[in-house]
Amino acid sequence: MKVLLLKDPKDKDSGPDPYITELGSYSLEAMLIPVLSFEFISLDSLFEKLSHPECYGGLVFTSPRALEAIKICLKEKSKKEAWSKSLKQMWNIKPTYVVGKATASLVEEIGLIPQGEKSGNAEKLAEYICSREKPNSSALLFPCGALKREVLPTVLREKGIPLESLTVYQTTQHPDLQQSLSSYFSQQGIPASIVFFSPSGAKFCLQHIQKLSGDLMKQVKFAAIGPTTAQALEAAGIAVSCTAGSPTPQDLAAAIHRALHPLNC
Repeated sequence: MKVLLLKDPKDKDSGPDPYITELGSYSLEAMLIPVLSFEFISLDSLFEKLSHPECYGGLVFTSPRALEAIKICLKEKSKKEAWSKSLKQMWNIKPTYVVGKATASLVEEIGLIPQGEKSGNAEKLAEYICSREKPNSSALLFPCGALKREVLPTVLREKGIPLESLTVYQTTQHPDLQQSLSSYFSQQGIPASIVFFSPSGAKFCLQHIQKLSGDLMKQVKFAAIGPTTAQALEAAGIAVSCTAGSPTPQDLAAAIHRALHPLNC
């Protein structure tokens, strides 16, 4: 049975994509199609703020892209040296809150210690932060995307915990998306399951998928990596067959397996 994953492939240097590997363990044939393209912005402002850890109470990351923005900054020799010599240690005195394991691993790559990675979504991370931060303390720095949801900022604001957001990337449709989807459907046919990894992915893909699937779309089991993505699909009129218990390859593969083989469970 075929599964279409609407996400970027993992870096080639780090081996096979874990989602493809995990789905393969259930004898599911998975393929990736990149959906999103990212433009990084305000990088000078980002590093200026990172250069003054004394002004902040900590960091918040809800997206791997925000870490990519920092890594781009650190490619510059002088900035990398400043980070290694003092800034990294000064930030490590403060908490670095993250929403999931993928973001946590990128935080570790730049030498920081993540907290809250088991949260899994913005709502739970907001609760975790509120349990650890005092109202009216120094602001938490929140590098984020232009399409960020307002759940986390709203919860923190209601609890009196200051948050300073800085937009460091913009999300657009991948330039090859339409062509990639057309090629997949013409060569592979209608997949048993299609997996969405973000509300943006749903926004950019659904129209194309509906056109390519036609009446057979009713047969497809639609899956979501988390509740936010599931809500976006349902808002667009798509019946979601399963949502991963947490945003990991293992939980997603198990959820899809159950959705495709309900009588075996």
